Amino acid sequence: MISNEHKTIKHWAADDRPREKMMAKGKGALSNAELIAILIGSGPGGQSAVELAREVLSAVNDNLYDLSKLSIDELKQHKGIGEAKAISIMAALELGRRWSITSPDERHTIVSSKDAYDCFLPLIDDPSKEHFLVAYLNHGNKIIKVERISTGSITNTLADPKVIFKKALLKEATAIMLCHNHPSGVARPSTDDKQLTQKLVKAGKIMDIAVIDHIIIGENSYFSFAEQGLMNY
Repeated sequence: MISNEHKTIKHWAADDRPREKMMAKGKGALSNAELIAILIGSGPGGQSAVELAREVLSAVNDNLYDLSKLSIDELKQHKGIGEAKAISIMAALELGRRWSITSPDERHTIVSSKDAYDCFLPLIDDPSKEHFLVAYLNHGNKIIKVERISTGSITNTLADPKVIFKKALLKEATAIMLCHNHPSGVARPSTDDKQLTQKLVKAGKIMDIAVIDHIIIGENSYFSFAEQGLMNY
């Protein structure tokens, strides 16, 4: 029996023709597994590329963010994923991350804490370290720029109000949103987080720059100070 690897796409089983499906129905019609199958091309033995892709996704509970955190060696633990295929998967996910932080457009208008979370999350490229980020907004709550203010150790990071508000003035921002992650994975504010937020809110009032939310990113979750009524200092 000739494996799919040696067949042309038109001879593959219907379930294993994601490229043809994309051409016929568009990229939005494909599942995550089908998109990954296009990257890896074929599965081992009698397994299809789609089946292998589903196996890879199942190992991370179908979470693309968790998939992006895997190393080449971890991806290679799946039979049928060699170095070249692992690199292809990692490259595609990294392109997706970079796309999400390109120049602001309508998709970067913040109307909810979930919008902010979706904007900040791709910038947490190494969740084992604490990152402090600030989104600078105009009058319409459209993002002018997202800046990484600092990257700290597992236990500490720096968020200098002078740096934050100097950047806001240079960008002529009327509001800012704060964000940092907790390497522990627990999206719950510490006493230090609350004190820092209070300090920045008060500084913003003096500068006439509204601090509208502080998002803490954890493991597949987030905490919004604004949603919890903790921005009224």
